[in-house]
Amino acid sequence: MAIITSTVPVGTKPPKDVIRRIKKAAQYPITFTEDCPESSPEALQEFAHLAAERNRRKKKQAVTIRIAPDVLERYKIMGKGYTGIMADVLKYAVNNPDILTEAIK
Repeated sequence: MAIITSTVPVGTKPPKDVIRRIKKAAQYPITFTEDCPESSPEALQEFAHLAAERNRRKKKQAVTIRIAPDVLERYKIMGKGYTGIMADVLKYAVNNPDILTEAIK
């Protein structure tokens, strides 16, 4: 059996042919080698714990805020996903003390 690799840039969807190859490869039995041994139950439990932690941190919370109409309109002009852009701008501001200092003057 040959090993085929594909590189997909972050933030993009894999092409249909790559997805098709992955689905086809998933039908074959898994073969463990000394380079890639089977994971122990403890390791699998740790992976599950780490994945749950990651998902907990990534989860976003819905909130209601009041925004000036002109500011909201400028974000809406950006099109679909403008709320995500707003969240990114807020995250950037919170992580940059100079911006926060300027905002609360």
